[in-house]
Amino acid sequence: MQNQFIMAGVMGWPVAHSRSPAIHNHWIQHYGLTGAYGLFPVKPQELETAIRGLQALGLAGCNITIPHKVEAMKFMDWVDPLAQRMGAINTIVRQPDGALHGFNNDGFGYIQSLREEQPTWRADTGPIVILGAGGASRAILLSLMDEGATEVRILNRTRSKADALTEEFGSGVTVVDWSERQNALSGAALLINTTSQGMHGQSSLDIDLAQLPISAVVSDAIYIPLETPLLARARLRGNPTVNGLGMLLHQARPAFQAWFGVMPEVTPALRQAIIATL
Repeated sequence: MQNQFIMAGVMGWPVAHSRSPAIHNHWIQHYGLTGAYGLFPVKPQELETAIRGLQALGLAGCNITIPHKVEAMKFMDWVDPLAQRMGAINTIVRQPDGALHGFNNDGFGYIQSLREEQPTWRADTGPIVILGAGGASRAILLSLMDEGATEVRILNRTRSKADALTEEFGSGVTVVDWSERQNALSGAALLINTTSQGMHGQSSLDIDLAQLPISAVVSDAIYIPLETPLLARARLRGNPTVNGLGMLLHQARPAFQAWFGVMPEVTPALRQAIIATL
């Protein structure tokens, strides 16, 4: 593997903001591998052509990001069952015979980020509150249920999207109306924001944490900024917090292993390298 030049990258539109090249190229250098990871700006109407090009060019595969994560599934020869349940992929791995296999590592990344920051965390400790009902919410919800979560409360401004998740996943998942978001925090063991509110340039999340137990972990999928207004308020009142950087870093690990043959580590040096780009 070390003597073979391996190429991978990330497809998205736009994609220039992606930190994936910084992550993967850091690992390539760290492990002394021969290869590179690049940016592939792909317009939606050119997605199929670009994905087919992976085979023609002999790339090891690629990551898939917004807005292609659902559409890209159509062009896979095989999709991992977990990714099928999530309804989206974020990783393509070209097989030795040229076949393209699709995976979704977002949930893995989230769970690993929690365990890294909170080693004693367990999914069955108590009720979990998830804000948002998009792709990230779905991936996190599924992974939490696979980890043994018994009660998940979903809240979304457009209730119908949250209702759709409840209908699909059934027992243990309930929808709480957005207007009841303060009350939904009562007795929770974990609060997760998967919305864009609190991201740089966006309005902060409008939620009062008064009913949230001080012992509850507060997590945000956002990593720009590293500490969102939600996390800052939680930290000041004494709640343990987990930002979105760990999810970003850990979701990259299985893909790197599939392409380059090494399961990489998330080190302080990698964290600092990525923080320097934020």
